[in-house]
Amino acid sequence: MAEGARRPARDRIDTTKAHAARVYDYLLGGKDHYDVDAEMGDALKAKLPSLPITMRQNRLFMHRVARYLAREEGVRQYLDIGTGLPTSPNLHELVQQEVPDASVVYVDNDPIVLAHAEALLTSASPGRTAYVDADMREPESILGAEAVRSLIDLGRPVALTVIAVLHFIPPPLDHELVRRLVDPLPSGSFVALSMGTSDFSDGETSRDMVSQYERQGITVFPRTHAQASAFADGLDLVPPGVLPVHRWRPDALQDGVADGDVAVYGFVARKP
Repeated sequence: MAEGARRPARDRIDTTKAHAARVYDYLLGGKDHYDVDAEMGDALKAKLPSLPITMRQNRLFMHRVARYLAREEGVRQYLDIGTGLPTSPNLHELVQQEVPDASVVYVDNDPIVLAHAEALLTSASPGRTAYVDADMREPESILGAEAVRSLIDLGRPVALTVIAVLHFIPPPLDHELVRRLVDPLPSGSFVALSMGTSDFSDGETSRDMVSQYERQGITVFPRTHAQASAFADGLDLVPPGVLPVHRWRPDALQDGVADGDVAVYGFVARKP
């Protein structure tokens, strides 16, 4: 469900440069990428061989967050910003297993994601899903989108998920955008964030990673633990707090994973 007067998705696909969502897909072992994305993924792995582990653990973090919010908190409304390419199980599949009538609105501005939107819009009744073609840098256009107004009742708790997106947005704009998304949500809503970090790599490796992205026109801003934690200011952190994502309520799939192999912080917090 595209919103606004944006060019058709096929006209916005650039196969000459790597794209973060497609590189992520490649590193997860997906099929929705181009040679240029695979080349960048290989270059990144050469500098940081554990990168596929990082990507996988970030995805598993989303799985556990979704189940927690649906199963333990009973959240029935989800707004997922920066959805990325479909990789089953997707957010709506996870939460609707626990809460069959849950509504999920996916938001992304990548034309490849839009081209695959139909895969996200398959929801067994009574659950509902929708897709909004919009940019996180325009929060009001997201919250004002028809799909959001139709599926999300801002009089009831909402789960806002922004997974592996914020490290592509420079400070202080990142905090401003999160605030503009969180402020309209009612008390009792939840915020789940994850973002890349260089805390577990040496300075040279971190600089090489950033340079690899910049060569493709992608700017990356890794966050320290303190910087990641600052996004929870004014919110009530859900235990165990801000941690490398594999240590947030881990299960058997996290056994044997080391902090040094997971360059992503994540947390869930409740809006008081």
